[in-house]
Amino acid sequence: MLRYAVKLTRTPGAMTDADVDALRSVGFSDRDVLDITEVVGYYAYANRIADGLGIEVEPWSSD
Repeated sequence: MLRYAVKLTRTPGAMTDADVDALRSVGFSDRDVLDITEVVGYYAYANRIADGLGIEVEPWSSD
């Protein structure tokens, strides 16, 4: 799953049926693959919007 997520993030145009088949071969359902893809895609989208608008990252506090 993590290899799939990294590849989708870094080189989305290189995704192939084999990437989905690899997830299926270890037990992920088609719904699981959809969920993984949607989460990865959403974070990529949100980060690009934030970067494109120059939104500053808020400091996180451990308090």
